Amino acid sequence: MFLANYQQDYSPVGDSLGLSSIVAILPLLVLFVLLGVVRMKAWLASLISLVVAVVLAVAVYSMPVADALNSGLLGAAFGFFPIMWIVINAIWIYNLTVETGHFDVLRRSFASISDDQRVQAIIIAFSFGALMEALAGFGTPVAISAVMLIALGFKPLKAATVALVANTAPVAFGAIAVPITTLAGVTGLPVDDLGAMVGRQTPILALFVPLALVFIVDGRRGLRQTWPPAVVCGVSFAVFQYLSSNFWSVPLADIVAALASALAVLVFTRLWHAEETYQERDEDEGLDGGSSGPHTPGGEPAPGRDESADSQVLTRARADADRDIHDSPLDVFKAYAPYLAIIVVFVLATRVPAITGKPPTSVGATGTGLESVTHIVNWPGLHILKANGDPVATTFKLNYLSAAGSLLLIAGLISMVLIQVGPRRALRAYGRTLDQLKFAVLTVMLVLGLGYIMNESGQTTTLGLWVAGAGGAFAFLSPILGWLGVAVTGSDTSSNSLFGALQITAAHQAGLSPTLMAAANSSGGVLGKMISPQNLAIAAAAVGFEGREGILFRRVIVWSVVFMLFMCVLVYLQSTPVLDWMVVDTPASTP
Repeated sequence: MFLANYQQDYSPVGDSLGLSSIVAILPLLVLFVLLGVVRMKAWLASLISLVVAVVLAVAVYSMPVADALNSGLLGAAFGFFPIMWIVINAIWIYNLTVETGHFDVLRRSFASISDDQRVQAIIIAFSFGALMEALAGFGTPVAISAVMLIALGFKPLKAATVALVANTAPVAFGAIAVPITTLAGVTGLPVDDLGAMVGRQTPILALFVPLALVFIVDGRRGLRQTWPPAVVCGVSFAVFQYLSSNFWSVPLADIVAALASALAVLVFTRLWHAEETYQERDEDEGLDGGSSGPHTPGGEPAPGRDESADSQVLTRARADADRDIHDSPLDVFKAYAPYLAIIVVFVLATRVPAITGKPPTSVGATGTGLESVTHIVNWPGLHILKANGDPVATTFKLNYLSAAGSLLLIAGLISMVLIQVGPRRALRAYGRTLDQLKFAVLTVMLVLGLGYIMNESGQTTTLGLWVAGAGGAFAFLSPILGWLGVAVTGSDTSSNSLFGALQITAAHQAGLSPTLMAAANSSGGVLGKMISPQNLAIAAAAVGFEGREGILFRRVIVWSVVFMLFMCVLVYLQSTPVLDWMVVDTPASTP
């Protein structure tokens, strides 16, 4: 039987917030050490870290064992629905295009923009990835971008690294701006103000991400030779993300920016060409880099031959064959049809009031439109109180139709008709998708379980309160909270749920703008996504690197930290007279 009414204590070690923080951060340290140093498989590292969190919750925070385990179950459930429900259906749609050959048409269409892999990385990982982030979010853009890059001749590990680093600037407005709307819900601040403030932070980051992608692909030579399209891409994305989030539509900010940046690069590359075209060299990436071998549509390395040699033969043969293939306009339309279907379904479901409806706001309430079948339920047997006696929300939302994963499933069913795939073939592809993602699903569920145990026991709040004690310097540290939250949960939405209200409290205590601090949580959080175990697991599964997530972690951790420190400096300057003219003025948020 589950015990009820556990009350959180944020300073359980010697009544000291500092000492308690040293204990509270242990599960995260264990997780990152096991991934980055020990090179353990992500699901196993997540399981061990979860056990550490349970032990600390019970032994240090005095949480009943049953409540600790039940909190983990709630997190695991959220990890599957809605998070992996989105990824599963997005990858299924991708696998359908591979099954029918339409993905090859799409690849040739992207390759026709430029045969330079540095430009392809910008177009696919950044612009197309941003569109996937806008529509589905979570791990979808990483998985689809990575496999598309491999199909264009990128080595698997480099493809995964590029996809992970690219998935930064668009994240705060991902899944039709769900992180922003969630942040508004937990802070009480207007969603338009929060969206506008984030739109004055992440666009500045977007200026540099395409340059980073070019550097990852081809180092300093790549920067010297292909900085112009990278700048065009970054500037166009930044301008339109700012304009949309501040003046047009917060939910559509990434869609507008992604399409604008892709179009800008397309036009620019018709007028500009690099001194020389870059393609992967013949040498293998080595042990840490993994193999560059051929991969099946599911991402597994093909067996039985020297992978480096096979990769080069496969790439050259594909390039030779592509030169002799001229896809008809109908074939090109069918290749893009699944993604057009996704856009249409999401726009109708989120922007047409009669279809969207209104969701229920409490347990037992009913909604309208797509939300008419949505149910909010109390998680059985879990009753948590904050230190001040207020209840902690332990509800679970079952939005069967309006969930992004369900909308992707509907788009997939429409795509079956458009690209002429029969039910049996589609079901087989779905089964292969589930098999392909089984360890990614397990990892995500374990990490979300870890995050919820830390949150419900009070460990997360301990860390947040300790950082908030920095006073005026909290403006510099504020993005780090979001970064940590996303690193643990893999979701900017979840991080905003964890730390949004805490950012507001700390802002009032330090005399800072609550709107600025709340937005910093989301903007800082986007930089933790590339090191989150679930995103690493999804990327590794997509390129056939299951079990070697630690290699990816070491590849992206420096980028994550450097960009995070950049965001810390930006937010700090925005809290001072240097850049305070950039801060959105929210009268109701004034301390």
